[in-house]
Amino acid sequence: MHPSTTGARVLLDELVRLGVGELVLCPGSRSAPLAYAAHELERQGRLRLHVRVDERSAAFLALGLAKTSRRPAAVVTTSGTAVANLHPAVLEAHHGAVPLLLLTADRPPELRGVGANQATDQVGVFGGHVRLALELEAPSDPARQEPAWRTAAARAVAAATGALAGPGSAGPVHLDLPYRDPLAPESLVGSAGPDPAAPEPSDACPRVELPAPATVTDGAGSPLPHEPDTLVVIGELPTAEHRRAALDWAAHHGAPVIAEPGPGTHHLVLPHGDLLLTATDWVGEHLPRRLLVVGRPTLGRSVPALTRAPGLRVEVVTSGEPGADGWADAAHAASAVHPFAALRLTGEEVGVTPFARTWLEAGERIAAAVPIEAGGPATARALHETLLPGAALFVGSSSVARDLAHGVAHPRPDVEVVTSRGLAGIDGCVSTAIGLALSRPAPTVALLGDLTFLHDANGLLIGPAEPRPDLTIVVLDDDGGSIFTTLEYGAPELAGSLSRLFTTPTGTDIGLLCAAHGVPATTAWTTDELAGLLRQPSPGIRVIRVPVSGSGRRAAGQRVRAAVAAALG
Repeated sequence: MHPSTTGARVLLDELVRLGVGELVLCPGSRSAPLAYAAHELERQGRLRLHVRVDERSAAFLALGLAKTSRRPAAVVTTSGTAVANLHPAVLEAHHGAVPLLLLTADRPPELRGVGANQATDQVGVFGGHVRLALELEAPSDPARQEPAWRTAAARAVAAATGALAGPGSAGPVHLDLPYRDPLAPESLVGSAGPDPAAPEPSDACPRVELPAPATVTDGAGSPLPHEPDTLVVIGELPTAEHRRAALDWAAHHGAPVIAEPGPGTHHLVLPHGDLLLTATDWVGEHLPRRLLVVGRPTLGRSVPALTRAPGLRVEVVTSGEPGADGWADAAHAASAVHPFAALRLTGEEVGVTPFARTWLEAGERIAAAVPIEAGGPATARALHETLLPGAALFVGSSSVARDLAHGVAHPRPDVEVVTSRGLAGIDGCVSTAIGLALSRPAPTVALLGDLTFLHDANGLLIGPAEPRPDLTIVVLDDDGGSIFTTLEYGAPELAGSLSRLFTTPTGTDIGLLCAAHGVPATTAWTTDELAGLLRQPSPGIRVIRVPVSGSGRRAAGQRVRAAVAAALG
């Protein structure tokens, strides 16, 4: 077994041996080792497993399971904002002396503070509201580490139950559990290789050779010099102004750009840029000399993979926002780090470079060849084309952000795309979209997956005297988290556990849920129906559900990558 698999199995085995009989699991990628371990314990009849899609609800379910039984119940989450959603139940357990075990998966230490996706500092996140907080060592040498894992489990149960100080001292305990790849069972690794266009379950792989430590330029930021063979990657940035400055710098220097969905665009932004990077043979023959990464890439593995290319100089520009990661270098490949001020424009504007023309031509070949797959990409494209000029499009996390990137080759300059990918969590997106709509006079549309929508369905709970915006929420409903089918866990040999542990279909009737909140909801069965509904003005909040099949997402991704390879072959 891989170290992460072994570490999760040993820890849960010891917790069960010490009396933990109930575990509530929230789907996630970083927590996959714990999910498979819990599933196996349930199969053996040693544990009762409960699966929930909302971490807040999951934590309160675990609290209820432990409240009168006085046996500690566990709740498992992935990293990022999922952890913070446990805090309300933590407070209740703290004040109510309820034995609650918080098992939160985490990125390993080398992926913290470097812009890795869904990585924040979990150490001490619950403050003084837990009886014990332990950060375990990331599994790497199970034979050496197993005694420490079992001891940590014993300490956690003792602290949660108040075994040493009496039942009145019972309460929540936090175990911060970092895991490195591979996260899936051993039978998968090497079976098909990683999908470079898939979302990141991890943000870096071990390197054989590490570059010299990055040079950090001074705070004033010497202007970045022109270099003809520069490729610019624009990831998540805090404001539209930051993104505009990055695009302006690229335009001034005639450099091609790979940009994640966001506000603003220009002619040097490559169509389907992240898909182009999956054509590794072509990319290897046309490598830039300098890769300039501005902000935090969050949508896939292709950019981190590119940063490891031999002979490529990687430079990073950080936004320097308070509370942000120092700089985005999840692959630990950067040779220089610049403050955002280094993007100021100096000298004469440079025309489009020959290097840029080569990459732009490749992008256009891909745009002409890539099929717009039915379902998510086709829906995102139809929505994008139908929006009124000046509209804002809020895009949720998970699949829909990738659907927009793969369904729209050339983003419209008259549509402001807004994302919420600081930690790329699915929580709070309904409320965020409502706040966005309340803040601007222009029409606002949100594109959310069904789990993202259901996770914050209480965002529709608005009192009759409260202001309501004009907001259309389009829910791409594949009854679950089909994004997991594109990851290792979606391989055929794991099909038996995929649905319950990861995609987690709910069967919720979205129309009835909206009716309970007094929000009108309708269903669009085709992209033409969706476009027709979007053209009809509708005051207040409304929901348009678009049913799609999630079962074909993995195969669709394979077809797209084959088309990319053929277009550049």
